Amino acid sequence: MSRVVVVGAGLAGLSAASRLVADGHDVTVIERGAGPGGRNGTRRADGFTFDTGPTVFTMPHLLDRAFSRLGRDRATEVPMTRLDPAYRAVYPDGTQLLVRAEIADQVEEIRTRGLARDAAAYPGFVDWLEQLYELEMPNFIERNFDSVLDLMANPAAAAKLVRLGGFGSLQKAVSGRFVDTRLVRLFTFQSMYAGLAPSDALAIYAVITYMDCISGVWFPEGGMHAVPRALARALCESGADLRYGVAVGSILRDSSGRVAGVSAGGEQLSADAVVVTLDLPTAYAELLPDLRPPRVLDRAVWSPSALVWHVGVRGAPKPGVAHHNIHFADAWSESFDQLIKRRELMTDPSRLVTIPSLDAPGMAPAGHSVLYVLEPVPHLGAGIDWTAERGPARERLHRFLAANGYPDDIVTEQLVTPADWAAQGMAMGTPFSLAHTFGQTGPFRPANVEPRVPGVFFAGSGTTPGVGVPMVMISGELAADRVRDYLGGQR
Repeated sequence: MSRVVVVGAGLAGLSAASRLVADGHDVTVIERGAGPGGRNGTRRADGFTFDTGPTVFTMPHLLDRAFSRLGRDRATEVPMTRLDPAYRAVYPDGTQLLVRAEIADQVEEIRTRGLARDAAAYPGFVDWLEQLYELEMPNFIERNFDSVLDLMANPAAAAKLVRLGGFGSLQKAVSGRFVDTRLVRLFTFQSMYAGLAPSDALAIYAVITYMDCISGVWFPEGGMHAVPRALARALCESGADLRYGVAVGSILRDSSGRVAGVSAGGEQLSADAVVVTLDLPTAYAELLPDLRPPRVLDRAVWSPSALVWHVGVRGAPKPGVAHHNIHFADAWSESFDQLIKRRELMTDPSRLVTIPSLDAPGMAPAGHSVLYVLEPVPHLGAGIDWTAERGPARERLHRFLAANGYPDDIVTEQLVTPADWAAQGMAMGTPFSLAHTFGQTGPFRPANVEPRVPGVFFAGSGTTPGVGVPMVMISGELAADRVRDYLGGQR
């Protein structure tokens, strides 16, 4: 039995560990935090419970895979509800649109807004998204790349992706299908998850729209942190050793330069392979300081960051407010120019308000609500002084709540800025890592293997395939596949 150490008990590390355990390895997961979750953490204050990481869960079949490898049923371990609507979109003119769970309901939603032509176009849009998804997942997302030539491993799939317009503009692809600009915004804002404006994103990133709007948005019973908590429990019961409150100080190597283990918590743990899930610049700085990081990081294009305001308030939202609410700004292209190209605070920002206590009332005391308010802001490369900006930003968000009918009688709060993300080990103060430009996608993204130290592999949003809950879970699987190939070759 080979021994594998996984550094980090976030979703990437837990996903990797589930496959490694299933492969028969002796697995130790080491987490510096007090419990599992990593960025998908939790915070409790004054009777409120806050999910401190992602709030949107899609593609639950990836979680099904992780549990099934451990002989568990995800529906039993982590019950989930599909949100309907997935989102409530609010526009500057006061109009609203809902993202519905069923195609027929979405067609009716669009039609009732007086958009008969766009309603008729929606099923064709869904078909296009499904074709993109079915092509991209097996051929370009759920696979490891060793060179650019691997992109042509399936020439027929690549050719079909070209025919579908996958390498054209996302903005143009969607606006060519819908007349109403509100729908175009609703089905392209997801490019922000990839760190890009819709006008700059390739149409292949419509696969994120598929995950959101077609596959659906789900909510775990008890909140988002229920996912890593349940997966960590299943791993422990399957024989993995999970150690919390322990920081890995270095990666150990043998005389040939191969990985030999890690130093952690004052002891040395031997290992035949190590999977590291820290943000890549942090991983190299802390664990591999003698190695030059991948060259792509020298010229990296980083995604914007975000202000996240966790608020516990008295009162409940007004009727009609959804679990996830997107407030689109009047400015659109100009806002993206400010945020991404000029690295300025947006004068007219769009915002996301998530209210998990609507579906998990136990997250707030009776008669109270939990709010999560997100505003995109530039990463630390903008040079904004977040010590000085923290107060004005908080007041800006507070005014926004009151102006949009949300309860705003605050009991407890925490504002997270790019400086706080950086303090948690996230490069450039962004939780969204490297932007998904063409030059930072697929084989061009930092690799999940370190050839200079055989036996070291990476998982997480900074490596392949990229950012977001589904992608980091896949990254864990891909890293485990690397371990399988490496240790198989050692035998």
